[in-house]
Amino acid sequence: MSETISEQTEITESKIPRRSSSRTTARKPKKSRVPLALALAIVIIALVAFGLYLATVDPRLSLFWLIGLCFGFILQRARFCFTASLRDPTLTGGTSLTKAVLIAFAITSVGFVAIQYNAYRMGLPIPGAGYILPISLATVIGGFLFGIGMVIGGGCGSGTLMRVGEGFHMNMLVLVFFIIGLLVGSYDHTWWQLNVIQGAPRVHLPDVFGWFGAITIQLIVIGALYILADRWESRRKSL
Repeated sequence: MSETISEQTEITESKIPRRSSSRTTARKPKKSRVPLALALAIVIIALVAFGLYLATVDPRLSLFWLIGLCFGFILQRARFCFTASLRDPTLTGGTSLTKAVLIAFAITSVGFVAIQYNAYRMGLPIPGAGYILPISLATVIGGFLFGIGMVIGGGCGSGTLMRVGEGFHMNMLVLVFFIIGLLVGSYDHTWWQLNVIQGAPRVHLPDVFGWFGAITIQLIVIGALYILADRWESRRKSL
């Protein structure tokens, strides 16, 4: 009986592959992170120094510089992209970014209406009233062309700048043509202003529905879009 057990043990052990010392590979030495740390320190010092220089020119420029850096850092780390929020529901069926953008719109709408209404109640000029632009055929054509371009280019204005900072070569090329498009648009803007935009209606929702009605309608529309986006994603997942 003992001989049988020993024979089975030998057979079992022979089936187990043994590691050969010749097959063991030596671990690669870890690369030093000192150069990376030095480069990061130099970049931070350069950013701070440039911000201090802007403060000597105009304190507002330094504030804009700080806000831009923070905004870019948040966009890069959160991978927050307005293009993806409109593109992903069609390409991949995902609506996470779409719902995030809608939530951001809802929060900013409440805050912006509160600021405007407070100025209106106190008899002060309403902030942002000068940026209420006419709604015309130029809005539709411009939005359509920009939508095609940002989907093909893989990013809108903020997304393109963010990815250029990350070193994406394609977005560097996109940025070049983005600038060319802005120059062409600036050159043709006078014609559009005289023939299409001028005389088009300017719509400020509080003037039509009142302050409470305007924010209520806007939140209802945003909420309806959020529900549609959520159901769209659930439907695509079930297919």
